[in-house]
Amino acid sequence: MDRYMRTFVSVAENQSFTRAADLLHLTQSAVSREIETLEREYGAKLLDRTNKFVRLTRAGEILYFHAKTIVSEYERARTLIHDLTHEPVGRLSIGSSYSFGEYMLPHIIAEFKHRYPLVTPKITIMNSKRIRMQVVQRQADLGIIEGTVHEKDMEVRPFATDELVLIVPPDHRFSGVDEIEIGEFESDTWILREPGSGTRDSTDQTFLALGFTPASVMEFGSTQIIKESVRAGLGVAVVSKFAIQTDLRFGLLRALRIKGHPIHRDFFCATNASHFRTKALDLFIDYLCQWRYPQ
Repeated sequence: MDRYMRTFVSVAENQSFTRAADLLHLTQSAVSREIETLEREYGAKLLDRTNKFVRLTRAGEILYFHAKTIVSEYERARTLIHDLTHEPVGRLSIGSSYSFGEYMLPHIIAEFKHRYPLVTPKITIMNSKRIRMQVVQRQADLGIIEGTVHEKDMEVRPFATDELVLIVPPDHRFSGVDEIEIGEFESDTWILREPGSGTRDSTDQTFLALGFTPASVMEFGSTQIIKESVRAGLGVAVVSKFAIQTDLRFGLLRALRIKGHPIHRDFFCATNASHFRTKALDLFIDYLCQWRYPQ
């Protein structure tokens, strides 16, 4: 029955019998027969299908919700059994915050893949709040997040320390200094990450600690957009030092520290406390914690 569940999930997610057949290396008629077998098993129509669309019925939505878990747990059991006697293999689902995921994670994945070529990482980049939800709901094997972790269903481990710095364009009036009082930027527009981002949480905590309120704020959803906006002269921002190494090297941005208030935070790797851990996941966590991070 697991094969039928896998087929049903593929049709539901691709909204196409043809596409599902291609992905599963089956004929379209074989896919249709397996869906019909499920519909007889459950005594309900699971899919509305015409020449133009394939959509889940209400019964199909219920089955899809549970079938996703069934397929996931079946694959996990197979991987765990395989791990006992074989080289680590299979998909490794990693959710990462933007700061780490966009600038550091690709290098780590490349080195890890070279060492363990049979492991296939699947990367999702979101803000820390959404990554925590993915781990709790078992949609990600591992979450790489910033800031404080409150969820009791997660096991967390700090693995790197990050510094946040204030960035300005090269022609900014304060581009020639290394440290400055934050009050000097009261009239500037501040370009901030969205609420739920680890960087935003750290920035808000800094503002609160210093009793500082920006006169003007814009919110953007990724570090890359924020960097480009600062370079374009739209305002100033606080970002991870990891994210601006190339920009500093080529003189595209200037980094300043807030006088008397350095901003540091930890990166954590988080897993679901009740989830079985595969060999691939344990190896990746160990590799993550041993990787040498640029200063």
